[in-house]
Amino acid sequence: MPSLKDLKDRIGSVKSTQKITKAMQMVAAAKLRRAEEAATAARPYADRIETVLSNLAAGMTPGAPGPKLLTGTGSQRTHLLVVATADRGLCGGFNSSIVRQARERIVELQSQGKEVKLFLVGKKGYDQLKRLYGDLILERFDTSEEKRVTFEQAKGIADRLLTLYEDGAFDVATIFYARYQSVISQVPTATQILPASPPERADASAPKAPYEYEPDEEAILETLLPRYVAVQVFRALLENAASEEGARMTAMDNATRNAGDLIDSLNLSYNRARQAQITTELVEIIAGAESV
Repeated sequence: MPSLKDLKDRIGSVKSTQKITKAMQMVAAAKLRRAEEAATAARPYADRIETVLSNLAAGMTPGAPGPKLLTGTGSQRTHLLVVATADRGLCGGFNSSIVRQARERIVELQSQGKEVKLFLVGKKGYDQLKRLYGDLILERFDTSEEKRVTFEQAKGIADRLLTLYEDGAFDVATIFYARYQSVISQVPTATQILPASPPERADASAPKAPYEYEPDEEAILETLLPRYVAVQVFRALLENAASEEGARMTAMDNATRNAGDLIDSLNLSYNRARQAQITTELVEIIAGAESV
């Protein structure tokens, strides 16, 4: 049984940890508000560029070859998985859920005889995947020096992906990230970004609106498609940033509550041990007095 001093030291240690987790929860809450606003503000633009791209693709001349970024390489042999995670931990299962989905996709593709390569964004995804799939890692993009997500950062990743695509390093690229829903809900999501796969128009059977593009659809797509890829990467990074802070806020809140429960339990053990010690001392005093 631990001594009173050991229990007292343990209580003090847990209280110090509780102060840290409480402070981290408050910091995460402040960062979450900014990250949530940024992710929410980016969604309409990302949705709109998907709609424009879908309309342009539908208006292309039938039989035209089209841009490689839209039509693909003609093969689906090599798949590049872009796994976007955080650089820090202490955010519950945020990183693990993204990596788990990527692992499942790796197993699925390899069982189909496909070649898989990895493009890792963030430190935690690299730490978890290098042990089993280190030989599949094509590149790693370091984001540890970035304090907040910027479009320039996303464009740097997108430009590198486009270069690899043009060089024939892969045929299909899919980005894995966590879509932010709420503080307690972050949904692991996989989105194909190369070749571009915009959603089909809901009114595809309806007559096409009489738009005339200048220059033609093919020329506009040549300019729009690289930006579409950058926007999709930017959207994923923003969703990840909000999801990370939401997961960290929840994890630190749970840690603070657990610390409080542990403190109550330790205080109870301390009081019982102290009462037993006092009782023992009283018995010894009384026994000594009676013996005299």
